[in-house]
Amino acid sequence: MDKAQQFPIILGIDPGSNCTGFALLQNKTPLEYGCIVPPKNLSLPKKYLEIFEAVCFLIQKHKPHVMAIETQFVYKNVQSAIKLGMARGACLIAAAKHDIDVFEYAPKKIKLAATGVGSASKHQVSHMLQLMLGLQAPILPYDAADALAIALCHQNSINSHQLRSYV
Repeated sequence: MDKAQQFPIILGIDPGSNCTGFALLQNKTPLEYGCIVPPKNLSLPKKYLEIFEAVCFLIQKHKPHVMAIETQFVYKNVQSAIKLGMARGACLIAAAKHDIDVFEYAPKKIKLAATGVGSASKHQVSHMLQLMLGLQAPILPYDAADALAIALCHQNSINSHQLRSYV
């Protein structure tokens, strides 16, 4: 098994129409993380295009092996859920364009992977990731921390599947 197969690069995505968090993780080492923030004055279609193009750029730059993304959920505001779904779709299309497999994780599972608690706050997720990954400062904005938690959740999933295959 070569190093790429042993330690795949995971692109974690926390989609949003105003701020899409992203993180690239390899063997629990962050390669890059941050947020895609389309200008506020853009129309929604242009915001989604901006997200799509930025995710394509990250894919071309880092050549991730997989994308891990948060699943869609509806809390109270249906309009917000629709906008979130559209941003999520832009990211999924970018992955499909570059033939990257996508894995989806529920918010509670992501928080559980990052903190041990499925109902953790965004601050708790950021702080625990800082400690676990040995980073000097908290991961901000929280959307970037969430994206890193999503990538870590997938990394943990890979590790548990590998362990099961040897048992």
